[in-house]
Amino acid sequence: MRSDIRIIKSRRRTIALEVTNNGDIILRAPWYASRRDIERFAESKEDWLESTLKKLEMRHKEKESSEYVDANKINELAKLAKKEIPSRVEYFANIIGVEYGRIAIRHQKTRWGSCSSKGNLNFNCLLMLVPEDVRDYVIVHELCHLIELNHSPRFWAEVAKYVPDYKVKRKWLKENGGKIINTR
Repeated sequence: MRSDIRIIKSRRRTIALEVTNNGDIILRAPWYASRRDIERFAESKEDWLESTLKKLEMRHKEKESSEYVDANKINELAKLAKKEIPSRVEYFANIIGVEYGRIAIRHQKTRWGSCSSKGNLNFNCLLMLVPEDVRDYVIVHELCHLIELNHSPRFWAEVAKYVPDYKVKRKWLKENGGKIINTR
């Protein structure tokens, strides 16, 4: 068993292994668990533990290498987004044939955009850091929620009408968006 595993015994019924955000490894076990049971459990989780530690290390490296965006940069991006996004929304809304409510530009920590049931649209100012075609995909995505307020196959069929390669754009956001949205 690894020497860097901290063992905590308590009134729990099962043995569990945890890796904290700072890389500490904690094994929680019931009071009655023997040293042998604990070691067997830890050995059975060795592959999971190595994989989890590698992912955590990659996440930390990604965060360190991502560009820091300060409050001034956020304000600049928000001003730029307020100039550019509404005209793109209007352009695509006319093509799609939908009407929308108000448009808000915010610095969101987890979302690129959202659409309320009242038809109001919210967009993340950090969209100004993504390629224009990806930004347009996010706009079309939110406008299609005015037709289907869910992520059903019918919704994705609507998106595909206007952005046939939307899966490429989604993939780009999944692979690169975290580096941008976690720049605070």
